Amino acid sequence: MTTQRSTVRTRLGVVLAAAGMTVPLVVATGGAADAAPAKAPAKTPAKVTCPTNKGRIACVDLTRQVSWIQNGKKVTYGPVHIRSGRKGFATRTGLKRVYWRDKNHRSSIYNVSMPYSQFFDGGQAFHAISGSVYSPPGSHGCVNMRTKDAQAYWKQLRQGDPVFVYGRKPGT
Repeated sequence: MTTQRSTVRTRLGVVLAAAGMTVPLVVATGGAADAAPAKAPAKTPAKVTCPTNKGRIACVDLTRQVSWIQNGKKVTYGPVHIRSGRKGFATRTGLKRVYWRDKNHRSSIYNVSMPYSQFFDGGQAFHAISGSVYSPPGSHGCVNMRTKDAQAYWKQLRQGDPVFVYGRKPGT
C-alpha cells in the first residue's frame, strides 16, 4: 500500500472512528476501493455508569479518580476529586453498602487519623485526609477526600446506603 493511500485510510478511519463508525472499505485517493481485510468486529466495552435505581448512592469512578453522591439521576453532591488505592492495595470494585461510620476513626493498622470514616468494604472507607488527594502513590484501598468533601458525605450518607465503585486506577 502506498503512503498516500495509507494516509487517506488513516484520516478517514480517525474521522469515522470519532463518530463511532467503522470503515468497511479502503478508499484510495484515485477513487478506487479495495476490500478491507476480514476480521472480527471490535468489541466496544460497555459504558459503566452509576446505577440510578438505588435511591441515594455514592459513586466512585476509579479511572477518573472522582466520586459523587446521587439520588436517582440527580447528583446531590460532587463530583469531587478523590485518591484511591495504590498498586498492591487497589480499591475493590462492585456494589457495596456503608456498614459502619466513625466520625473520629483512627486506623489500628496504619496508626493514622481517618476523620469522617464511612466503611463500605472490609477496611475500605470514605474518609478525609490532611494532605492532598493528588499526592502519589495513593491510599491503602480507602477513598481519600478533602475534609470538606468528607464532611458533606458524612451529612448525606447513612448506614446501609449503597456505594458503587467501578473502573480502574491507572497503575494498579
